[in-house]
Amino acid sequence: MIRALAVRAEDAGDALRAADRPGEVARYGPDRLVTECVRTGRPVMVTRVAREDLGRIARSPEAADLLGRAGVHSYLAVPLIARGEVLGALDLKRIANPLPFGEDDLLLARELAARAALQIDNARWYQNARDTALTLQRSLLPSHPPVTGGLEVASRYQPAGGTSEVGGDWFDVIELAGGRTALVVGDVMGSGIAAAASMGRLRTATNTLATLELDPALLLGHLERTTAGLDQAIATCLYAVHDPHRRQCRIANAGHLPPVRLRAGRPAELLDLPTGVPLGVGGVAFSTTTVDLEPGDRLVFYTDGLVETRRQPLDERLDALLALLEGPDRPLEEVCDLLLRTLHEPENSDDVALLIARATPPAR
Repeated sequence: MIRALAVRAEDAGDALRAADRPGEVARYGPDRLVTECVRTGRPVMVTRVAREDLGRIARSPEAADLLGRAGVHSYLAVPLIARGEVLGALDLKRIANPLPFGEDDLLLARELAARAALQIDNARWYQNARDTALTLQRSLLPSHPPVTGGLEVASRYQPAGGTSEVGGDWFDVIELAGGRTALVVGDVMGSGIAAAASMGRLRTATNTLATLELDPALLLGHLERTTAGLDQAIATCLYAVHDPHRRQCRIANAGHLPPVRLRAGRPAELLDLPTGVPLGVGGVAFSTTTVDLEPGDRLVFYTDGLVETRRQPLDERLDALLALLEGPDRPLEEVCDLLLRTLHEPENSDDVALLIARATPPAR
């Protein structure tokens, strides 16, 4: 089974129609010359192509007729080899140039094949590492109920664009005693498997500390010491505890972007919180801010991948976020999709964690 990666024909429409289309998979029999090249890992050259040779070059009798009509008279296949593994073949057919392939052509083709094979193999290794990190990242993120305590919650995780490594963004929803709920969003600086693993350790530590009923600022202080043993030792984090009976939310910030509060009849607002410093920096105490959260009010937590771009100032992007959140109340799932669809750019080199919570009347 051979998948064509790229096909090019110079002034030869029949030869192009005979070739496999990029992305297409074709089955080549054991008697085909390209099969011999891939199986043995050695070049195959037919200096003068006879009519009977076309059947061993083309994938089908119809393709052989097209190659004959195009005037193919010389053939060369060179294996694509990287790290000792044969990945495929560079398949060359000469038409317009009356000279047959020779040793100089073989030398050049081998050099081109070696470079192409290295690039293809690097892409395969990169994709494998990215898939591994993404699988790890997704396995470490929570699966939370849509309603917990006095909150209705919705969340999304969006990995970075295909040309970037997975980062260490995370969110969490932790049920506490007395109907309270802890909301967490964070971002480990760096990317790849190491960042995803560090994110998992920080999330585990946060869950453990949350059960101790600590003040948010004190919890971040303990979490700060946890980062000392991590490979990716810098992370931003917002930790909030919602109390439906007091209709309040206590929030502490470790260098993260501020959440948005939405209240009926009022414009969307970025909460004015002490920014703090990222976890792992040390030397600065965290502080807790208490904000009101009445039934129907919403809080929007997000990571910087949602709003930061290289082309626009951060203030403009935050204004765009607030503008999207204005208007009538909508289902939280719909709001999550709207924000990601509108603000997150496919080529963005950072991933996104998004968490939205709406306060509900406390259970009696």
